[in-house]
This record gives sequence, C-alpha cells and structure tokens, in this order.
Amino acid sequence: MATTTDRTALVIGGGVAGPVAAMALQRAGMQATVYEAHERSSGDIGSYLGVATNGIDALQAIDAHQPVLAAGFPTAVNVLVSATGKRLGTVSNGGRLPDGTVAHTLRRATLARVLRKEAERRGIRIEHGKRLVTADHTTGSTVVAHFDDGTTASGHVLIGADGVHSVTRRAIDPDAPAGRYIGLTNFGGYTGGVSVQDEPGEWRMIYGKRAFFGYVVDPSGGIAWFVNIPRPPISPDERAATTTQQWTDQLVELFADDHGPSAEIIASGTLEFAADNTHDLPSVPTWHNGSMVIIGDAAHAPSPTSGQGASMAIEDAVVLAKCLRDLSDTPAALATYERLRRDRVERIVAQGARTGRNKSPGPVGRALADILLPIVFKLFVTEKKLAWMYGHHIVWGVPITPDLAT
Repeated sequence: MATTTDRTALVIGGGVAGPVAAMALQRAGMQATVYEAHERSSGDIGSYLGVATNGIDALQAIDAHQPVLAAGFPTAVNVLVSATGKRLGTVSNGGRLPDGTVAHTLRRATLARVLRKEAERRGIRIEHGKRLVTADHTTGSTVVAHFDDGTTASGHVLIGADGVHSVTRRAIDPDAPAGRYIGLTNFGGYTGGVSVQDEPGEWRMIYGKRAFFGYVVDPSGGIAWFVNIPRPPISPDERAATTTQQWTDQLVELFADDHGPSAEIIASGTLEFAADNTHDLPSVPTWHNGSMVIIGDAAHAPSPTSGQGASMAIEDAVVLAKCLRDLSDTPAALATYERLRRDRVERIVAQGARTGRNKSPGPVGRALADILLPIVFKLFVTEKKLAWMYGHHIVWGVPITPDLAT
C-alpha cells in the first residue's frame, strides 16, 4: 500500500490555495509541484481582500501565517453606513483568535506572492507559464496534466486550485457547472492625500443609492477602496471601449448624491482594477474523480461579500493534505476531504450570496434598511452568531480517522 513518502502531487494554480496546498502536502510527507498559468510577476496591484481568523488559524496549522500577517494590516471591524450618513452598525470583520489576532487585509496579488515565496523558501518548486489544457488518468493510479506549451507532468494526485473558471473542474466532470454571475461588477483603487475621519484598520461599508462603496485607511494613511455596482455583466466590447478615466467618471457620478467621502475618494485616487464581473459557484456536484480533486474557488467560489474566499481556500488546502497524509487510499482520502468540507463551504457561499443581494436594495429597501439594519446588526450579526464561521479550528497533529472515509 502506498505511503505519503512515495506519492507526488501536481498542484494546478499558484494563487492562494495552490501554494498552501503544496506547503501542507510537504509537511504531510508528499512531494508537490505548483504549476501556475501566468509568468512570474512581482507587481502588487489590484483588489484587496481579507484573510479572516479561520484562514489565519489554518495557516498557523502549517506555520505559514507570519508572512501573511507581516504583509497585511489588521482590520477587526466593518462599520456599516447608509447613503444618508446614518451609522447602521458595527460587525466583526473576521473574528478574533485567542492570542488577539484579528482579520488582516492585503492585496490579493500580495497574498499570492508571499505564499509562493514562502513555499519556495521551503524548497517547493513553482513552475510559471504552465496553463492547464486538460488532465487524465493513465493505467494505474497516475494522473497526467497537459499544458498549453505542449509539456506534460505526471503524479499520483492532481489538485485543481485554478479558480472559479477551473479547467481541472471540467477535466473531472465535463458537465460541471460554470461560475454564476451574481449581478455585481467590481472596481477598486487606492487614494492618497485625502483626509477622512475614520480609524485606520476599520472598513467603512456604505450602502449607496446606486452602488456599494467600501474603504479602509491603511497604516500609511492611504485609502484602499472598492465599488460594487448592480448591473448586467460588462461585455468584452464595453471593457475595451471604456478608458480608465471614463470608468472613474462613472463611479464618481454613482455616488454624487450620497453623503460621505465616496465620490471624493474615487475622484482623487487611482483606479487599479476595473470592470470585473463577479461570479460565485454555489454547488459543484463532483469534486473529485479518481486521483483528481478541486479546492478553493474551483470547488466553491463565494461572493467577495462573504469575506471568506481566501480563508476557505486555505482551510481546504490544509484539510486535504491531512486526508492524504492519514488515508493511504487516494480516492478514499479525496472523498473524506469532500465530506469534511462541503456543508461548511456551501453554507458560507449561500450566506455571501444573500449579503450581496442586499447591497443595492432600491428606495423602499433603503428606507427599511435604515430602520431595520441597526436592529439586525445588534441582535443577529454578533461574534456569537458568527462563531460557526470564524471559530473553525484545524489541529495539524490530530489524525483523520478511517471511519470518516466510510
């Protein structure tokens, strides 16, 4: 019977889930190589995201949390505000660990970069410019990845960490669902030189009349921000025909009638990503086939509103490695991983979809929200109510028992 020491893993995707999976597999005694579609880049631009405490906890299980904490900054709470300037409530932005650690915010590109760097520091090979075309099984237990440069790679397990538009998902199941457009487009940027009366590290979430605006003051005094616009998806033609200044002008106009600094922050800042159509993936029937499996957004992409995309992907990676460590039969290990993860992640995806639908409620909805949301946030969106999400804890040394595989 195979042991972890003679099994090799092909990890498809060098974003968040992929490097974490490789590090966790290495700790489990397996050799893993990461195959990333894009060429190597050191640029740290683009959207910001949060790593909640459940994601930090999962990184702690494999001693990979410190680089992430060092690259980000603490963001403990979200302050929710209406278009009229009324404060609707304050809610946790990701829980609090026993040592006081809270959620951290950083750019998505930065998170991926520091995780890849840490993986390479541990001796894990990451190959860039390797875009997966398909994958299949040979005789026996070997799985082969085929890349668009004509090369192949083989191993005992293939892990698809290749995002919401995953090629691995289709290799596992040609009838697998595609990502679902959730009715929101995303924009984001960074602004310096604008003064706001807010505490650094507190996200301000504004339910605007025509769009949703979020911003946070970082430790240097600059402002990171994003905009969610409810509208039909932006087509490639519209994206190609619209300049950065035109997008900026449109965003400023959306918030011109709202109370608060939204329009000024956008007008004074730099638009760093634009026209991103937001997709989620509420339920994928088939997560694994033979020795192939999907993790992270490839299996269950949530709306960014959930604040859990990165953290769920990190959890997946660590739990999967434990299953492969403790169950020598690969198909049984993959089935156990799915059994341990599916209910939790689909619940989070569903909650994120509900929250996203509330981001632009219309005139009547806004009036009701001003009345009802303070009550909702005070009574129902509390640390205790959110403990099921943020309190998830992974102990690396506790084995996955064989009874979970049946």
